[in-house]
Amino acid sequence: MNFLDLCKVYIRSGSGGGGCISFRREKHIEYGGPNGGDGGKGGSVIVEAVDNLNTLIDFRYQQHFFAKNGEAGKGQQRTGADGNDIVLKVPTGTEIMDEDQETVIVDLAETGQRVVLAKGGNGGWGNLHFKSATNQAPRRSNPGQDGIERTIWLRLKLIADAGLLGLPNAGKSTFLAATSNARPKIADYPFTTLVPNLGVVGVDNTEFVIADIPGLIEGASDGKGLGQLFLGHVERNSVLLHLIDGTSGDPVGDYKTIIAELEAYGGHLADKPRVTVLNKIDTLDEEERQFIVDEIKAGTGVDVMLMSGATGEGTVDVLRALKVEIDADKERQNAPEEEAPWRP
Repeated sequence: MNFLDLCKVYIRSGSGGGGCISFRREKHIEYGGPNGGDGGKGGSVIVEAVDNLNTLIDFRYQQHFFAKNGEAGKGQQRTGADGNDIVLKVPTGTEIMDEDQETVIVDLAETGQRVVLAKGGNGGWGNLHFKSATNQAPRRSNPGQDGIERTIWLRLKLIADAGLLGLPNAGKSTFLAATSNARPKIADYPFTTLVPNLGVVGVDNTEFVIADIPGLIEGASDGKGLGQLFLGHVERNSVLLHLIDGTSGDPVGDYKTIIAELEAYGGHLADKPRVTVLNKIDTLDEEERQFIVDEIKAGTGVDVMLMSGATGEGTVDVLRALKVEIDADKERQNAPEEEAPWRP
């Protein structure tokens, strides 16, 4: 199945049916009077978040969604039938944006969330509504209310607890494959990861979800490479796992490149908790490991963990460090808000 996380959709709600002008005409009834029914309500366009989808690929082949119009009213005080609603089912974590791609209409972050994007038009009144003591045979009715037509953008941001960051070939996919049942593409050339991957990892009898996105390169914020297109998938993460290639000749420069792109992306992404890890230590001896760790510590001021995704060395300690940050973030989210002190 192809991965798609951004698409354009055209929607239109149904128009209401027009009211009916009708008079009662029956044998042996001397005074008939008006009996025109109201028009039916037009169908609405609704969006719903579901948990069995992880891509917007269905909207690549169908971009237009038009709800049914309400039927016109009929004689004998019969109301026209309402138009059927249309429900767009999207993955949990989808943002609905206006046509300008900047204004967020709604963020569907919870499964089962339903929002009306375009409400159907009300049906018009039949001539029965206009009967009065001074106008006992009205020949007037209302037309139905027009539907709403709009263009929207759907943007998917995957729901995960932790996100993987790093330059191409930093070992992100290898780490995901070693710690979960995910099977991302792994090769010895850059940009083997072209779309985000999700994996469920377990440590100390608990599980959490890790998202792997394509590697970032310098200038990604200006449109270079692929990673900038997918950084939105780690916006919801509780913690970021920053992998540094142990075989790189400039680990400090690699670290600063990723941090600079996070800051350029904005959205407080650079302020999220991070666990920094020196990967591929199976290619280094003890002296080289310590030298690189000291170099990164001196150049950036961050603490660095050691790990090898290929051999599994240090992966459990890294997972435990991620779990600590995830639990801390959940406690912050669930903490009750402090009420302001009462003042007379």
